[in-house]
Amino acid sequence: MVDYHAANQPYQYGPSSGGNGGGGGVGDYMAQEDDWDRDLLLDPAWEKQQRKAETAANRICKVLAVNQENEHLMEDYEKLASDLLVWIRRTIPWLEDRVPQKTIQEMQQKLEDFRDYRRVHKPPKVQEKCQLEINFNTLQTKLRLSNRPAFMPSEGKMVSDINNSWQHLEQAEKGFEEWLLNVIRRLERLDHLAEKFGQKASIHEAWTDGKEAMLKQKDYETATLSDIKALIRKHEAFESDLAAHQDRVEQIAAIAQELNELDYYDSPSVNTRCQKICDQWDALGSLTHSRREALEKTEKQLETIDQLHLEYAKRAAPFNNWMESAMEDLQDMFIVHTIEEIEGLIAAHDQFKSTLPDADKEREAILAIHGEAQRIAESNHIKLLGSNPYTTVTPQIINSKWEKVQQLVPKRDDALLEEQSKQQSNERLRRQFASQANIVGPWIQTKMEEIGRISIEMNGTLEDQLNHLKQYEQSIVDYKPNLDLLEQQHQLIQEALIFDNKHTNYTMEHIRVGWEQLLTTIARTINEVENQILTRDAKGISQEQMQEFRASFNHFDKDHGGALGPEEFKACLISLGYDVENDRQGDAEFNRIMSVVDPNNSGIVTFQAFIDFMSRETTDTDTADQVIASFKVLAGDKNFITAEELRRELPPDQAEYCIARMAPYQGPDAAPGALDYKSFSTALYGESDL
Repeated sequence: MVDYHAANQPYQYGPSSGGNGGGGGVGDYMAQEDDWDRDLLLDPAWEKQQRKAETAANRICKVLAVNQENEHLMEDYEKLASDLLVWIRRTIPWLEDRVPQKTIQEMQQKLEDFRDYRRVHKPPKVQEKCQLEINFNTLQTKLRLSNRPAFMPSEGKMVSDINNSWQHLEQAEKGFEEWLLNVIRRLERLDHLAEKFGQKASIHEAWTDGKEAMLKQKDYETATLSDIKALIRKHEAFESDLAAHQDRVEQIAAIAQELNELDYYDSPSVNTRCQKICDQWDALGSLTHSRREALEKTEKQLETIDQLHLEYAKRAAPFNNWMESAMEDLQDMFIVHTIEEIEGLIAAHDQFKSTLPDADKEREAILAIHGEAQRIAESNHIKLLGSNPYTTVTPQIINSKWEKVQQLVPKRDDALLEEQSKQQSNERLRRQFASQANIVGPWIQTKMEEIGRISIEMNGTLEDQLNHLKQYEQSIVDYKPNLDLLEQQHQLIQEALIFDNKHTNYTMEHIRVGWEQLLTTIARTINEVENQILTRDAKGISQEQMQEFRASFNHFDKDHGGALGPEEFKACLISLGYDVENDRQGDAEFNRIMSVVDPNNSGIVTFQAFIDFMSRETTDTDTADQVIASFKVLAGDKNFITAEELRRELPPDQAEYCIARMAPYQGPDAAPGALDYKSFSTALYGESDL
């Protein structure tokens, strides 16, 4: 507050109101000046009037300075609240937009944007929200101390409105990162399925190439009997081959169905390709059936069939299919997320490798059948025309595919070992994060409990408590690098697409929320102590009184929650000598006191409200009647005051402040330019509107 009275000397703004002065020129005035001074000094009434004017002007200056300062604080609050609400309302729709993108890259960009929001954009807003509450509490304390009405922000800008909007923001934020990761995981699964579908479809399409044309041949119409028998055997081998491919067609259809159920973005092309494969498969089945019927019509004899060729065909076809399946499995992509999963794949692969010696024996046996047929033909001078009539699987194809299997086995070994190393690395990341989180989480909880304990204890003066809390606040700030380290470890976990961690119950989200609550709690607790100091100093409360207040309050605060319920507060008042017993008069007095300490009917009494009540009636504060009386002195006992009198008696800025806000005086004794200082004074204390 600005003090316009230096060294307690009267501030001379000019002569007080009243007196018109005689006529005459400047010379006459100068000639009479000495006589006037001598007469005024000898006039006790004039000297008393001067002291009253000085006292009135000083009181008005003090009141107006308080009012101006409070108005600046109100304007600052309104602007900060508006800016914070605009940011919240702009951010919520972005967090509530849960429309997934089509590609992993687009979703990963959204995830990166969300991380920037949590690391860069939100923390300053948390500080702004906390500062807003601190400013609001400080302003309300100053208004109470200056006997002003409580500040009511504009509609929609109360602290509760800010908190509601903030809760909406955090509700919208809740689960957003988990949703992003689930969508990324789903897209990864879709890409894997689509690639698997394409691989199986390509293998099947390569196998079916030319099969329809082969089945549509009518070579049996001009063939000899022996040729027809050979064609029958060949067709039997083909049917065996066809049946072996049935499983792959069903797998292709199942994958296509799963892609549809998972809403894969390119499902139309997948469905088109799948439908084409199924239609072609049905056509092959129909053509196969028709060809068998045609061949069986001409089947006359079986004795000339080459048993060795037939045995070779029957054993070569399944073995060939086994090799194709083995090559497909060895090249199959895999996705795992744990050590156990990759070890399961490695065990299955080892089991497969254990079957290779028996498979090699089967290969040698099949090749031996073919060699025996060749040997018999040569020894009996039989000229074999072309290849085996019962199968297209030649020894060269078997050897070629077997060599391919042998090449793919070590490649699969390398891929599985690489994935095993990756999962071991992921496990290290999990343990590293868990180790840090299991330290940071309990530390935050411990600090929250310590702050709560400090806020209700009475160790030392308020300044000691304030210093102690600020030391705690500094220790919290100094601990921030541990949280940053945890964020870095969490970043590595997210980049590795690790979705769970069995080594800790703390998630990064839990840690972030706990940290924000810790910062807010220490800031609020410091502000409460500062307001108690402000109240103590303004009300002239001694340290011993403050400790007595705290001791009484804590005694009845049974749950150490920092606030008293109505019954606890009543018991506290009774212990302090207040007559609030359970009778009509006592209940009325208690209700009156409750309306003072709990004007919002929240059902609790805070320590700050308790201090305000205990000191309210013991301190002299300015009132509207006192300000009206002071203005009346400056106005020379008139019911109105003029702009000239205000400028003469008050500092320039406060005089103009009054002139701009005073309404014209409407009374019967009004003069030109008369201003209503009574309505202005009552408005300062909330008793009317400016």
